[in-house]
Amino acid sequence: MADPYQNNAYHQGGGDSYGTYGEGGGQDGYGYQGDYPPQEEDAASDATEGHDDEDQMYEGEYQGIPHPDEVKAAQRAARAKARAAAGSGGEPTELEELAEQYEDIMEDCGHGRFQWTLFIVLGLALMGDGVECFVVGFVLPSAEKDMCLSNSEKGMLGLIVFLGMMVGAFLWGGMADKVGRRHCLIIALTINCVFAFLSSFSQSYGFFLFFRLFSGIGIGGTVPIVYSYFSEFLQMDKRGEHLSWLCMFWMVGGIYASFTAWGIIPRYGWGFSMGTEFQFHSWRVFVLVCALPAIAALVGLMFMPESPRFLLENAKHDEAWMILKQVHDTNWRAKGQPEKVFQVTHIKAPKTQEDEFIEIQSATGTAVQRWALRTGTLCKLVLKNVASLFSPSLRLSTLFMAIIWFTMAFSYYGLSVWFPDMIKHLQREEYESKVKVFHREKVEKFHFNFSLENQIHREGEYINDKFIKIEMKSVKFEDSLFEDCYFEDIRSTDTIFENCTIRSTIFYNTDLWEEKFIDCKLENTTFEQNKKGCHLDMDEDNDVLIYLVSFLGSLAVLPGNIISALFMEKIGRVKIIGFSMLASAGCTFFLFLSFSQAAIIAWQCLFCGVSVAAWNGIEVVTVELYPTSKRATAFGVLNALCKLAAILGSSIFASFVGITKVVPILLSFTALICGGLVALKLPDTRGKILQ
Repeated sequence: MADPYQNNAYHQGGGDSYGTYGEGGGQDGYGYQGDYPPQEEDAASDATEGHDDEDQMYEGEYQGIPHPDEVKAAQRAARAKARAAAGSGGEPTELEELAEQYEDIMEDCGHGRFQWTLFIVLGLALMGDGVECFVVGFVLPSAEKDMCLSNSEKGMLGLIVFLGMMVGAFLWGGMADKVGRRHCLIIALTINCVFAFLSSFSQSYGFFLFFRLFSGIGIGGTVPIVYSYFSEFLQMDKRGEHLSWLCMFWMVGGIYASFTAWGIIPRYGWGFSMGTEFQFHSWRVFVLVCALPAIAALVGLMFMPESPRFLLENAKHDEAWMILKQVHDTNWRAKGQPEKVFQVTHIKAPKTQEDEFIEIQSATGTAVQRWALRTGTLCKLVLKNVASLFSPSLRLSTLFMAIIWFTMAFSYYGLSVWFPDMIKHLQREEYESKVKVFHREKVEKFHFNFSLENQIHREGEYINDKFIKIEMKSVKFEDSLFEDCYFEDIRSTDTIFENCTIRSTIFYNTDLWEEKFIDCKLENTTFEQNKKGCHLDMDEDNDVLIYLVSFLGSLAVLPGNIISALFMEKIGRVKIIGFSMLASAGCTFFLFLSFSQAAIIAWQCLFCGVSVAAWNGIEVVTVELYPTSKRATAFGVLNALCKLAAILGSSIFASFVGITKVVPILLSFTALICGGLVALKLPDTRGKILQ
């Protein structure tokens, strides 16, 4: 019986099949027909033995439904015709031929078990990036007391992760185009896991800052590599939808971080200590748990192959062929068709000068010299690749994408900081509105055995009083007199003494330091065995509302993610980006009407749900606009610009909390409008073969 797939050859414009690609035909090409011995026409393979012609008949034949192979052939013919019409009539270049060949191969490999397995592995890596953006924000309230952080130190810790991710995106994105997607992603995730682990045990601010910086450098490489890597295993009609589904893992990372922070950090008793020098509190457990997605992705990558598109671009034909055969066989076996044969025998791929240059350098000198020369060459090639993004053919696309990435990130990350900070500000205003004021009270020989909270005491007199084993929270004493008083085992929060006179008073085992006495007269006053360091208040409830806000914001992304994934191919990337950014601008404008915590949370959820469609479209277009040799580099440069915008946006927006909300809202609104209008000028990459 004739092979049912015999006629399913990969035809190109002139009628050549894949079997004819390769220099010198069968002499210099890469033939693998030995794996599949030729059979006589009437011979039956093991897979088809026992089946007759009726069994092989296509089920939809009598219903007038075209055979899938006929549909593929028609699609390929249409692409060839469109390419011929768009071209100048000359022969296609080697890279254009390779792109066409590769698309045809991926169509025959199908979309199945292999892609879904890779989807999970890369999704976990992307989830690690999402988690990293939340870690420091969640641990700061605990870490600032544990490590005695000042406001400036807290601000630096909040920005250091984005700084590391910015460096990592640029570094690993450029390296991935020269060293390999999988190889660079493994190194980047390893760096992230190692330094995240070390940061959880770090006891000093300096080391914690250093470790979080390098953790950010590691995880910063995931976004540019993951999207480039996954896109090269997807056929054209699946690319937009499945890259959008992949974006959902970033949302899952936010939910995971919020949920685990909510469940772990308030449980202060989960930690342990070794003397006074080593403290391992619950927030450190949370830092460890946040590294689990990256660890899982790292383990999964050990079983995943390199991108065959990258290998072909770098003239590694044999490795690419074996991986493509693995993809093909994995998918068709899972679909119950193990007899379907991978028919590609030759794939033509160009060899670049850069590859030859590296090979020459790596073959000379000592091991150290070879490493130095190879590293230097690699750096030059990466920088050359970055510079090529501004060549005449790519300059306009790079400029438009840079504007879109920057404006979107500036608004999104700026508002991501502004929303919770505004909620805290409203909480503080509500709390301060309930303050109790005591004026000119006189208390003598009284034992304060109850806590003082949210109080102001003005011009009071306290004579021979005892303050023992109590908590003072948001308490202020102004122009008051303390004489012959005794303070013991006091825990204080936001408590100060201003312009007070304190005579013959003892402070024993308290955390009332001298800096808490502003313009006070201390006469015959002693401080004995004061508490040292910054102690967490074990009885203090953590503000679970902040976890809830982050959780709801991440969860609100789900509907927008689903809708954008389903309509990415139908509506088009450009329209989704433009209209989503304009709709997000509308959401920010209505923030002028938010005067309560509930209103801010509601608008945050709406903003996140709408803006995620723009993010999905931006990431898909970035993958499709650039050729394979520059794809990860371009993504890395643009993602680094995104992190720079995040640093600027979060810093600027946070500085206006409690002052005015007009400036953040107008800045965000203007940026989104500009980005949305520029997005509508982008070329439509729907239906475009990856170059």
